[in-house]
Amino acid sequence: MQHTLLIVEDEHQLRSITADYLRNEGYRVLEAANGEEALALSIQDKVSLYILDWMLPGMDGKTLCRRIREESPAPILFLTAKSEELDKLTVLELGADDYMTKPFSIRELAVRVKVHIRRAYEMKEHSSGLTSGSAGNSAVERGRLLLDPEKHQVYIEGVSVELTSTEFKLLSALSRVPGRVYSRIQLLEQAMGTAYAGYERTIDTHIRNIRKKIERNADQPEMILTVFGVGYKFEVVV
Repeated sequence: MQHTLLIVEDEHQLRSITADYLRNEGYRVLEAANGEEALALSIQDKVSLYILDWMLPGMDGKTLCRRIREESPAPILFLTAKSEELDKLTVLELGADDYMTKPFSIRELAVRVKVHIRRAYEMKEHSSGLTSGSAGNSAVERGRLLLDPEKHQVYIEGVSVELTSTEFKLLSALSRVPGRVYSRIQLLEQAMGTAYAGYERTIDTHIRNIRKKIERNADQPEMILTVFGVGYKFEVVV
């Protein structure tokens, strides 16, 4: 299956070089110079992964990310010239899955794209191992939570909840064995792979986003609990 990428970057030369490289990697690549063009293209085509510039003319990258998230759980990777830690965390809080700081290596970008595509679309065999009972049932039922790896969908008390691919992987890992404590590095490896060593603290941001979507009160979580000094664990709540 050929996956479609959408690159949103107002700098023509950078966008063109990046798009050509990714096409040579076997992807179908769409290009947009601003948010309005990106939204129009995303309506016409099913996009597997978005690559967004943080600073765009007109509609900025933050607004565009929110608009995309309203319609699609596809992975979003930001390119940002800003290096402050606050900005990096903000990128993840918006619902994006990853970021790279400019200037960046196109080869590294291609590797990250491959990782996110593989984890979002090409690891059903791994996901189907998250069973709640018989081997023929791939769904995970944990109290209020129902996680369906085959459909890449999460339900809370029967209501569908949209998670990003990274959030889905994290919740899958945590709910697999209720009560088990996972360190940040263990969760990072589950969700993003060993190539992301050193990004452990980004897990906290992803966990906050998941809590906002699945907990009754994100400030007083019942399902995803913090184990201070260690990491996180999942508890069954009915």
